[in-house]
Amino acid sequence: LCSNNNPYASFGATLARDEEQNLWSTPHDVTHTEADDDRVLYNMIVVRNQLDKDSEEWQKLSYDIYTLRQTRKEVRSRWKHILEDLGFQKEADSLLSVTKLSIISDSQNMSKARDILLKLSEETNIFPTSWELSERYLFVVDRLIALDAADEFFKMASAVYPKRPGGDRVDKGPRPLQS
Repeated sequence: LCSNNNPYASFGATLARDEEQNLWSTPHDVTHTEADDDRVLYNMIVVRNQLDKDSEEWQKLSYDIYTLRQTRKEVRSRWKHILEDLGFQKEADSLLSVTKLSIISDSQNMSKARDILLKLSEETNIFPTSWELSERYLFVVDRLIALDAADEFFKMASAVYPKRPGGDRVDKGPRPLQS
């Protein structure tokens, strides 16, 4: 029964490898990119997997990994909502999709994309206060520049996620509907 010819013998190991490769948010996420923040998460996963599962260190790392993934999901969700409010309902997921093969559409846009991304981080709460800017969103801003929608995106982000001294959104309830 314990034959090496069993095609399902490595199924659990494959799932574990897939989960380790998942550095963005969900298993089998094809938008994975090997940016600095992905390497940080990957290193956390590697260290955690070397620890005893009953240890306090393992539990702390598991919590930190979960928290980082949840934060990434929230940031992506904020971007997606703004894109949808701007009329990109069908294109939002593809605009947010960044892979190892993604390229900047126009090298002339790079400095403008960096400026807008920095402005978004400084003047809005679209990113959490402790967030280190992700290279992933540089590609997204570049796409918005190519679509001539970057300035509108910034205006919408400023309205929906205004910067406040406490670092929270003005409203904790549902976001206002945009017309």
